[in-house]
Amino acid sequence: MTHETLDAGTKLPAEAIDAIERAATAAAHPHEQLFSARAANIKQSAVRDVFDISMRPGLVSLAGGNPYLQSLPLEKLGQTAARIIAEDGMTALQYGGGQGTAELREQVCAIMAAEGIVDAQPENIVITAGSQSAQDVATKVFCNPGDVVLVENPTYVGALNTFEAYQVQVEPIEMDDDGLVPELLEARIAALQSEGKSIKFLYTIPNFNNPSGITLAEARRQQIVDICRKANIIVLEDNPYGLLRFDGHPIAPMRAANPDDVIYLGSFSKIFAPGLRIGWALVPAHLQRRFYLASEAVTLCPPPLNQMLVSAYLRDYDWQGQVETYRGLYAERCNALLSALDEYMPAGVSWTRPDGGFFVWVTLPEAVDTYPLLKKAIDAGVVFIPGAAFSPADGPSNKLRLAFSAVPPDTIAEGVRRLAPVLAEAIKATTEGAAL
Repeated sequence: MTHETLDAGTKLPAEAIDAIERAATAAAHPHEQLFSARAANIKQSAVRDVFDISMRPGLVSLAGGNPYLQSLPLEKLGQTAARIIAEDGMTALQYGGGQGTAELREQVCAIMAAEGIVDAQPENIVITAGSQSAQDVATKVFCNPGDVVLVENPTYVGALNTFEAYQVQVEPIEMDDDGLVPELLEARIAALQSEGKSIKFLYTIPNFNNPSGITLAEARRQQIVDICRKANIIVLEDNPYGLLRFDGHPIAPMRAANPDDVIYLGSFSKIFAPGLRIGWALVPAHLQRRFYLASEAVTLCPPPLNQMLVSAYLRDYDWQGQVETYRGLYAERCNALLSALDEYMPAGVSWTRPDGGFFVWVTLPEAVDTYPLLKKAIDAGVVFIPGAAFSPADGPSNKLRLAFSAVPPDTIAEGVRRLAPVLAEAIKATTEGAAL
C-alpha cells in the first residue's frame, strides 16, 4: 500500500496515512475475508482526522465547522434536562416512536415556516439522527449499486462517504458564484441517460454550501427542480445553514414550491446543538412510508430524551433570539476571516465571500496541490481541510476549506497569518518549476 494509493482513495492527512501503513504491515486477519464489497467503499473521514490533529495545543484550527456553543444558556439547559428526567423519565428514557415525537414534528413545521415552507404536515416528517442519517436513509431507499447520484462540486464530505458506501456512481456538477449551473446539470443528465444510467437523485446544499460557502441563486432554484422533475430525479435538499444567513432574510428553499419533488433535510446541529444528533426529513407524502420504515430499521427510534430537550428548548427558550445571536457572531467571524485573507494572502489566491454559514473556499493556482501543504501548515501552527476531500474525483485539488464558526476573530487572523507563507512558498515552487 503506497502513499499515492491512499492519497487518491482516502484523502487522509499524512499522519493518518502513516498509521494505516504501519497497520498494513501486520498479517491480515482471516476475518477480513468476511467483509462485504460495500465495506471497501467505507472510508475514513478526512475531516474527522484533521479534527483529531487540530486538538493539539497551540494550533489554530480553521478546519472544523463547529457551532459556537458557548453562547447557549448551558446552566439553564442542564436544569431543563434534569427536570425532564425527574418528571418525565419514564417517557424520556424509554423506547419511543420511530417517526419522532408528535410535539417535535409540529415544532419542526414552525421552524420550516420561518424559511418559507408553509405547507408542511407533521405526518410527513421523520425525525432522524441528524441530516447525516437522512442522507443514508435516502440512499438506501432509492439506490441500487451502480445507480447515479448527482452532487454539486464541491460538496459535503460526509454525504460523499455515505453515497460511496452504497456503491453508487457519484457524478459532480460544477458550480459558479451563483451555485449549481442549470445548463451543466441538464447536459450531464442527458449524457448519463444516453449511456443508459439510472439517476436517482440530486443532492444539493443550496444555502452556504459546505465547503464552498456559495449560495444557489434564487432565480436558479425552480429551474433546477424543473430540470430534475422532467428527468424523474428526486431533489435531496440539505439545508442545515439556511437560518444562518447574516442579513436575517433566508431565501425560500426549493421545497417551498415543490412538495412532490423535493425531500427536505433539516438539522438542529447548527441552530442548537450537534451533540444531540437530531435532524429531520420532510418527505413527499407518496414517499413517506418507505422512508420512515427504512429510518426505523436503522435507529429503531430517535432518542426520546434528546427530542424532549430540543422541544423544551424550542418551547421555553428564545431560540429565535439565539439564532439572531449566531448570525451576528458568525458574520463578525466571517468578516474577520475575509479581512485577514485580504491582508495576508499572496497574489494568485482567491476565495468566496459567503452570505452566511460557516465556510470560505480558497482557490490557489491550478498547479498547486493543497493536500501536501497540510503537514506544512500544521508545522506552521494552523490547520485547514484540503479541497480533495470534498470531491468524488480522485486526484489533486488546488482548493482548501477554511472554517470561521468556532474561532475568535483575533485567532482567525493569526491562523491566516501563519497559513499565508505556506501557500506563498507552494505558489513560488510551482511557478519556478514551470519556468524550468
